[in-house]
Amino acid sequence: MKVEFEQYFKQLLGEENVYFDEAHRRVYSYDATKKHYLPDGVLFPRDEEDISKILKFCNDKGIIIIPRGAGSGFSGGALAVNGGLVLAFEKHMNKILEIDLGNLVAVVQPGVINMHLQKEVTKYGLFYPPDPASMEHSSLGGNVSENAGGMRATKYGITKDYVMALRAVLPNGEIISAGKRTIKDVAGYNLAGILIASEGSLAVFSELTLKLIALPKFKKTAMGVFPSVKSAMNAVFKTLASGVTPVSMEFLDNLSICAVENKFNIGLPKDAGAILIVEVDGNIQEVIDEDLKTIKHYFLEENASEFKIAKDEKEAKDIWFARKSCSQSITVYGSLKLNEDITVPRSKLPDLLEGIAEISKKYGFKIPCFGHTGDGNVHTNIMIEDKNDQEQVKKGHLAVEEVFKLTIKLGGTLSGEHGIGISKASFMNLAFSDAEMNLMRNIKKAFDPNNILNPFKMGL
Repeated sequence: MKVEFEQYFKQLLGEENVYFDEAHRRVYSYDATKKHYLPDGVLFPRDEEDISKILKFCNDKGIIIIPRGAGSGFSGGALAVNGGLVLAFEKHMNKILEIDLGNLVAVVQPGVINMHLQKEVTKYGLFYPPDPASMEHSSLGGNVSENAGGMRATKYGITKDYVMALRAVLPNGEIISAGKRTIKDVAGYNLAGILIASEGSLAVFSELTLKLIALPKFKKTAMGVFPSVKSAMNAVFKTLASGVTPVSMEFLDNLSICAVENKFNIGLPKDAGAILIVEVDGNIQEVIDEDLKTIKHYFLEENASEFKIAKDEKEAKDIWFARKSCSQSITVYGSLKLNEDITVPRSKLPDLLEGIAEISKKYGFKIPCFGHTGDGNVHTNIMIEDKNDQEQVKKGHLAVEEVFKLTIKLGGTLSGEHGIGISKASFMNLAFSDAEMNLMRNIKKAFDPNNILNPFKMGL
C-alpha cells in the first residue's frame, strides 16, 4: 500500500481506525473456513459518510475493498483473496438505531450482532426470527450479505423475508436507499432483493431496516427416534401435509447421533437410523398441544420407537444440545471436514440422502448428515481421517463434486445458507447456464465496473 494512500485513510478516519500492521492484518485474514489470506490493511468506518469517501477514493485508485461482518462465514466471502483493504464494522457501526413499534421494524447498523437484536426486541414483546447457528456472534450485515437461514426457517423463513429496506454505498461512493417500511412497494426494480445475498460484491450496507413480529407466548420441543432416515423423512412430509407447521424440524442421521453420543454421553440411541427434533410455538397452549398430538401420530405411524416431549426448558435445551453439538462432534471421524449446506426440494430428501450414502461407499469416507428437513437444507460432511494426506484430500473434493452434481440433478442448489464465496465458486457452472452466469457478471459490472468490491467471489 502506497504511503500516500495510508496517509489519506489516517487523515479521514483517524489513526485509531486505520491499521496496516501485521497483527491486525492477521486477525482479519480468516473466517470459519480456516483459510488465511492477508489483507493489505484494515479500516474501521465510523458512519455512512466514511464508507462513501473510502469507496470513492478506492474506486479512483483501483484499491480492492472487502466488507466484513464478524468473520463467521463458511464460504470465504469475506476473505482478501487478492489483497486489498478490509472494511470492518464491529468497532463503530454496531448500533441499534431504532425500534419502531408502530410499523414493527428495527433499524440497525451492519455491525450489530444478531443475538443482540433478538435480546433487545424481546423487551418489547417482539421477535426477530432468523437464527443462524452463528447468531451469538455473526453480524446482521453479514447475515443479509449471505441471506442467512437457521433452524426456525420451516415456519418463519430466512433473512430475505425480514429485510424491509436498506441503505448502501455503491463502489463509486454514491449512497442509495432500497425498499421501504411499507408492506407494499412495487415501484421500480427490487434493488434490495438484488443486494441481499450478493456477498458484499455489489455495494456496502450502511443501514438495515428489518421486520419484526410478535413474540409467541408459548413453545414446546419434542424428539422422535426412527429406525431409518427414510421413515424420518416420511414423518416430515406427513406432518407438514397435515397443516401443522413446526418452527423447526431438525434431523440427525446415525453417524451424527453416534458422534454426539461418543463425545458427550447424553443417552442418545446409537442404534437409531435418525432422530427428528421439532419445536412448535403459538399464543394458545391448547393449539400447541394439539399440534404435538398430530406430530406424534405421524411419527408413530412411521415407526418411531420413541416420542419425547420436553417437560420444561431444561429438557428442551438438553434435546437441542444434540443437534447443536453435531458440527463439533463429528470431528471424531477425521481431522478434516469438507462441509456443505446443499438444499433440495423436501420431497427429494430421501433420494439425496440415499445418493450421499452411495457416494460414501464409493469413496470410503464417512459422510454424517444433519440439518433442516423442514426446508430441505442438509449439512453434508465428508470426513477425511488425515488432513495431511493429500491423496485423501483430493478424493474428498471429488466426492464433494459428486454431492453437488446429485443435488443439482434433484432440482436443488449449491447452498442454502452459507453462500458461495470462494469455497463453491468453481462449481457455479454446475448450477447455472452460460447465459445466467453472464447475466450475473453484467449485474456485477453495472454496480462495480472497476471490480474493486469483493472481487472474484461467487465465480464472477
